[in-house]
Amino acid sequence: MKNPETSKGNGTATPNSVPLKTFYSDMLLIRRFEEKAGQLYGMGLIGGFCHLYIGQEAVVVGMQHAASDKDQVITAYRDHGHMLACGMDPKGVMAELTGRHSGYSKGKGGSMHMFSDEKKFYGGHGIVGAQIPLGTGLAFANKYRGDDSVTLTYFGDGASNQGQVYEAFNMAELWKLPVVYIIENNQYAMGTSVERSSAQVDFSRRGASFNIQGRQVDGMDVEAVHAAGREAIEWCRSGKGPIILEMKTYRYRGHSMSDPAKYRTREEVQTVREKRDPIEHLAAKLTSSGIATEDELKAIDKDIRAIVNHAAEFATESPEPDAAELYTDVLA
Repeated sequence: MKNPETSKGNGTATPNSVPLKTFYSDMLLIRRFEEKAGQLYGMGLIGGFCHLYIGQEAVVVGMQHAASDKDQVITAYRDHGHMLACGMDPKGVMAELTGRHSGYSKGKGGSMHMFSDEKKFYGGHGIVGAQIPLGTGLAFANKYRGDDSVTLTYFGDGASNQGQVYEAFNMAELWKLPVVYIIENNQYAMGTSVERSSAQVDFSRRGASFNIQGRQVDGMDVEAVHAAGREAIEWCRSGKGPIILEMKTYRYRGHSMSDPAKYRTREEVQTVREKRDPIEHLAAKLTSSGIATEDELKAIDKDIRAIVNHAAEFATESPEPDAAELYTDVLA
């Protein structure tokens, strides 16, 4: 489920043998990729909407390392990190962002709508909350076929207030479907704090009326996410039905590239960066425990920057789709 170009680390491993340096490099790949995407957007090379994942990297990296290659992933529009964590090629992701034919959706999907059946990544969905019943449907198919695949369905605190979420919860528990609902609570949805928009701010309890178990997790700690992810996936795989994981996380950028994020102070963002950043937190642990030196971490960063720069060059040098592509893939 990991990107082969960045999952070569060694050092002290987590309980199911994921080296901590692998966590570090995978999170850093997402961070550097998103920073580059932001630059390309500012240069006019990425059109439409673009929602960056900077700050939330520990959630998807921890979860995807807990999953197996047969498990499926579906998410919303803040999705580039999920693609990379599933092992999708950074070149293909960046090419899609820039609307090139070599992108995962032939340049027709852009930031919010790319897929990879090979990596069992089923979007990227632009409609708020749309992926939740779809993810529940994927889990229903798994149960119907009798395999033991689990569907990881990611959504945010804003989508948690959508009505279709609770219809999906009801069916998932009624039929004991193997789906992990991962609520990435970055606290502001599209720009309104959870305290002003939600009567129940403990999102792990959102399934209580359907008897769905829930747990709050520090979404800025990749090891905590990974441990919770392993338990949740095993819960589903053993036939106990759905489970909710509320990831308490934080996005550093605005909701999208067009959002100035004036609904929070710069001091608040800076405080989270300084005290809770998932990448810096793990870097400090790696160096203090002697697993890696600062020079080794700088070397990892250099390698990842080269991967991201190569992806950007590949994307900008790739051809745009032919006009005839407008009429392909319309109906399967």
